[in-house]
Amino acid sequence: MKKLFLLTLLCSSYSTLAVDVIVNPANNSALDENEIKQIFIGKAKSFSDGSKALPITQVDGSSVTDEFNEKVLNKSSSQLKAYWSKLVFTGKGTPPKEAADDAEVIKLVASNPNLIGFVSSGAADGSVKVVKSF
Repeated sequence: MKKLFLLTLLCSSYSTLAVDVIVNPANNSALDENEIKQIFIGKAKSFSDGSKALPITQVDGSSVTDEFNEKVLNKSSSQLKAYWSKLVFTGKGTPPKEAADDAEVIKLVASNPNLIGFVSSGAADGSVKVVKSF
């Protein structure tokens, strides 16, 4: 019984950071997990309504970026770097632009209806719309 309790405690504390995917409030596209993933890995270039989709990430190594990469993209930071290096080298893609932190992502997404980004859960304010939480 003691082992089960410790295992439960360990698993519950392993990943406590939640991530919110945000868009501009003018964006009325419905987005599921797969569509979000496709946009962030460069395989989808537009939202469901046909408007251009431009992903913005946060700096590599930040906890929210690591959490997003793991939960949504199912890739580690090094796997993602290798993925983008290959696409850039072959001329088949460019990685998303990076923002410094939650505040910068919110500011950029609020000012451009084509942007989609992610922030720490609870960081979004009324200037953006949360479309999915992970």
